Amino acid sequence: MEVLTISKELFINENIRAREVRLIGADGAQLGVTSRNDALRLAEEAELDLVLVADKANPPVAKIMDYGKYRFELQKKEKEARKNQKVIQMKEVRLSPTIEDNDFQTKLRNARKFLEKGNKVKASIRFRGRAITHSEIGKRVLDKMAAECADLATVEQKPKMEGRSMFLVLAPNKED
Repeated sequence: MEVLTISKELFINENIRAREVRLIGADGAQLGVTSRNDALRLAEEAELDLVLVADKANPPVAKIMDYGKYRFELQKKEKEARKNQKVIQMKEVRLSPTIEDNDFQTKLRNARKFLEKGNKVKASIRFRGRAITHSEIGKRVLDKMAAECADLATVEQKPKMEGRSMFLVLAPNKED
């Protein structure tokens, strides 16, 4: 019989340290509290593994099951869960405080395209030189960006200064 442990701290067969375990049969029936050796013997007779499923219980709960099949089912469920999850990426659009209208429209088009694809958009303005003394100009540009994207997105983080940069984060609206 093979001795294995996986990252989820499931102990099987001889790795079980408890003297007594509450045993659950292969069919799911309660077999009561037995010694570890008796439980191992029953699992061996059934040609299955003894797996410790609840080690915090008093006495710990062990189940007779096919451990390889159990691990395969867990991996299948995890793979399915990964396949169904949606990964949201953060895309960045860089602006300047003195941006011209045509350039702003181009950046706005890019931001709207990212939002339509379901990505978050981080609009950032980098202040150079003495432009930092007029941070309200940058805030107006970011507010204009948020207003133009209001039909597609909500403001997740209001314009905020960080060093010589100002950021605004837009998240796409939920589609329920």
